[in-house]
Amino acid sequence: MMIARRDLSLPLAAAALGMSVASCSVFLPARVNVERAVLDQMPMELPQGEKGPASLLVYPPETAPRFDTPQMAYRTDPHQIAFFTRREWAETPSQMLHPLLLKALEESHSFSAVLVPPYAGHYTYALRTQILELTQDFTSATPLFGLTIRIELSDYAAQRVIATKEISLQEPMQGRTSYAGVAAANLATARALRDVAAFLLEQTDKDSTTGLSPATSFSTLHPSTQNGVPRPPRYEPR
Repeated sequence: MMIARRDLSLPLAAAALGMSVASCSVFLPARVNVERAVLDQMPMELPQGEKGPASLLVYPPETAPRFDTPQMAYRTDPHQIAFFTRREWAETPSQMLHPLLLKALEESHSFSAVLVPPYAGHYTYALRTQILELTQDFTSATPLFGLTIRIELSDYAAQRVIATKEISLQEPMQGRTSYAGVAAANLATARALRDVAAFLLEQTDKDSTTGLSPATSFSTLHPSTQNGVPRPPRYEPR
């Protein structure tokens, strides 16, 4: 009498594989849905100038290393910084702020042209910007969004820095959430753009009125030279 035997190797192998996959899935990190936000708010009003022959080259902003990332920074304790995991910026702060600066300065009607690098031609002024702070601050009863930028206006022909200014703003947040911080960040950005436009209008008007004395030499303005050629103005952090 012959007894039929079933081959159990395949079912056992399938069961073992299933258990292996199940055990591995326990250790896989949970998928986190990240929401991305943008800075895109323009001021309701901008200071207006009279368009003259002056042109302006606007460099992309430099950013302090800790903020040079799409990650969204916040603070719950003094002297510390952390980043949200479920919400971040769609681009780096510099990538978001640069087109807003260009648009604001074009709409101020103060310059014959607003230019961007790379630009090989002549221009009248150059604007350099540094983002120093971009943080949601939860250390006080009322959370605040902090934005600090430093701007430098220089004269191309004279190779001199005309003026610098640090703009530091704190915008109240309407809640203790990252989205409330995004809304406050856009309000602060709009205020900063208005302040930048006003500062440039004031300084270029003053510069066109006073001008540079013809007797003033390059070496007086820039004693630091290399091979007899003055070094271009550099953006030095404080």
